Amino acid sequence: MPLSQRSTLTQFLIEERRRFPDASGDFNALILDVALACKAIARAVAFGELGGLMGNHVVAAATGTSGASAAAGSINVQGEVQKKLDVISNEMFLRANEWGGHLAGMASEEMEEPYSIPASFPRGKYLLVFDPLDGSSNIDVNVSVGSIFSVLRAPADVAQGTRKLTVQDFLQPGSQQVAAGYAIYGPTTMLMLTVGSGVHGFTLDPNLGEFKLTHPDVMIPAETQEFAINASNSRFWEPPVKRYVDECLAGKTGPRGKDFNMRWIASMVAEAHRILMRGGVFMYPRDTKDPSKPGRLRLLYEANPIGMVMEQAGGRASTGRGPVLKIQPDGLHQRIGLVFGSKHEVERIERYHDEPLPLKKADFETPLFAERSLFRD
Repeated sequence: MPLSQRSTLTQFLIEERRRFPDASGDFNALILDVALACKAIARAVAFGELGGLMGNHVVAAATGTSGASAAAGSINVQGEVQKKLDVISNEMFLRANEWGGHLAGMASEEMEEPYSIPASFPRGKYLLVFDPLDGSSNIDVNVSVGSIFSVLRAPADVAQGTRKLTVQDFLQPGSQQVAAGYAIYGPTTMLMLTVGSGVHGFTLDPNLGEFKLTHPDVMIPAETQEFAINASNSRFWEPPVKRYVDECLAGKTGPRGKDFNMRWIASMVAEAHRILMRGGVFMYPRDTKDPSKPGRLRLLYEANPIGMVMEQAGGRASTGRGPVLKIQPDGLHQRIGLVFGSKHEVERIERYHDEPLPLKKADFETPLFAERSLFRD
């Protein structure tokens, strides 16, 4: 499609709204506010270590603050050290989305408690949850990072202002998401969005400052020969995960009969984007490294939005045992194991969790028993 014929994000949302004549337009305005926050973050990330007056100018323009108040080195609710851009990005999301009258509240990886819309602004009927800067540990080495977001419906009494916002209002399974997506800040800035009718990719045109539709109706191939996992944790993996990886590594001579490539970026947005573009499977499964944590990734603002994007693109998102979008959250910052990507591979991993472990030759290496007969000759 010629560039001149590609629709902007605004035009795309208007076309989607026309399918629902009774829609108020609040939802479209909310998505555009989210997109504005992503544009501002992309600009701040692009300055990198330059910072100084240029970085502060971007922050001030996006948030209405001086840009100098973001402190690096503090510890967030996850127990992780915050970088300056983590704090700035969180502030950009809050300032871009609090004023429009579309939201009743927000929740973020960087904040321990939900953020209620200030009394000076009108309330709306949606909730926004987000990871303002996923993969920020990669900024120092200039690897792609991104923002992840999810839109939920607010309870009617919260939206109307007759009841205060609580954590419980956000504890909705992923299947109830109204929209989800992510922005990736790489060689180009892209916004991948689903509003429940497939996944569509928009590339930021730096000349116009507009997201333009460049990847309509993205679909993930059901088959793949690529997987992503942090191999340094292999000693902590559960047996079904170890079985799957071992079979992939065995290549053409193994039970899968084909060679696999392994990738690991340590930025979930970058991993998800690669899988959307060419297929693959990502695994950050539950393991025994820290028994107090049932997984590494956060359910509400990482697993659920990425899960919705994957499922809408024909892929699958799972805990390793079942669909992640069916999980009933029990906490704002709940962690969970996550496997997503090409449908057939994710289903195979789920099946391995249900099957008994296959016997190996080593299991029969005893003084009495052989592999093919009751006793040795």
